Amino acid sequence: MKKTLSESHLSKPRFECRACKGKALIPVLSLAPTPPANAFLTKADLLQPEPFFPLDLDFCTQCSFVQLRDIVSPELLFRDYVYVSSTSPVFVTHFEELAKTISRRFSFIENSLIVDIGSNDGILLKPFKKLGFRVLGIDPAEKIAREATANGVETIPEFFTPALAKKILEKHGSAALITATSAFPHIDNLDEIVEGVRILLKKDGVFMVEAYYLGDLISKNLFDTIYHEHLSYFSVRTAIRLFERLDMEVFDVEKTDTHGGSLRIFAELRNGPHALQRSHIQKFLKEEMEHKLHESLTYQNFSHKILKNKVALTELLRYLKKKKKFVAGYGAPAKGTTLLTHFGIGPETLEYIVDDSHWKQGLYMPGTHIPVFSSAKLAEKNPDYILILAWNFADPIMKKLSSFKANGGKFIIPVPEPKLV
Repeated sequence: MKKTLSESHLSKPRFECRACKGKALIPVLSLAPTPPANAFLTKADLLQPEPFFPLDLDFCTQCSFVQLRDIVSPELLFRDYVYVSSTSPVFVTHFEELAKTISRRFSFIENSLIVDIGSNDGILLKPFKKLGFRVLGIDPAEKIAREATANGVETIPEFFTPALAKKILEKHGSAALITATSAFPHIDNLDEIVEGVRILLKKDGVFMVEAYYLGDLISKNLFDTIYHEHLSYFSVRTAIRLFERLDMEVFDVEKTDTHGGSLRIFAELRNGPHALQRSHIQKFLKEEMEHKLHESLTYQNFSHKILKNKVALTELLRYLKKKKKFVAGYGAPAKGTTLLTHFGIGPETLEYIVDDSHWKQGLYMPGTHIPVFSSAKLAEKNPDYILILAWNFADPIMKKLSSFKANGGKFIIPVPEPKLV
């Protein structure tokens, strides 16, 4: 049952820019209200009202920052989290390489402390630990934090705050590196997080953030990466503005292919020792101006691309249904909740979805209530088509299911526009 709770204690609208604290926000994009993207349901849950919240983006006319208007309670979003990074071999490799690259670049002293905010199951800290560093994870998802600790990565099951930063400093000392990979855009009060970072970070330490890149979201039509966990949509311009206001400096920026396109931002305490990579930063700023990321009309026009995608995909699925073709889904990512809900695709179209995470198997997708199984389900009733909702892993998924393709099965990749493979 659908129940919109936008006025309840579970969510609140934000009318102040998170980056510059300005009040000149204007609406630029409205998607269909959805439940929390990772709030998977049990069979018993299906009989209960399900909370749906607005999914609207605002644009700051003072600094060009793009943010979600409605802030859903982080307790609701993250305490019983089911997304586990290490189920993806691609992500495991990505974070192993990242740990090696970062440790080489900054030559951290052996046994230095590495702290990861939003550490999930320790996917980034495990390789740092193997390299000889002390590691500490912080993640409010209690079950995942307990499992990470049991697997050798000490993880505090709390939200990161200045008070927690002081406790960590007293017990473990200051950190050479603090990371927030994907977690930074999840946080409403960035001032508080950065204050905690400044407390805990060594004077010559590095704060590294990975966040979805606003430029890729627009250019690649990655609208399904908009959901309630993702409160902030950064450009390099707005990231610099935020850190400057909070007495830190961005000294380098890189691009990574994670999640379809992410920024890797390196910041330090003001007047820190790290050399400013001016050419890297200027390249991003120039491209952002060329793509008009500083203009509200860019985001208002974005809705037309989303509608075009919706029409194309739903028409394709209706055609396949008419032809008595059986379509299953692969991957139950958070982005799938946005896409399926906004496009109105339910179990009448996708009979089931398979996912490699045991945390999601046996549950139902938020909003659409499509059941989720392990990939063994594919053998029970071999589909004619597989809609890859985890499109950022399309290549390894198709490689894994090579026998499906060899037997005449076809894949549908839904964004940036529907494509049959």
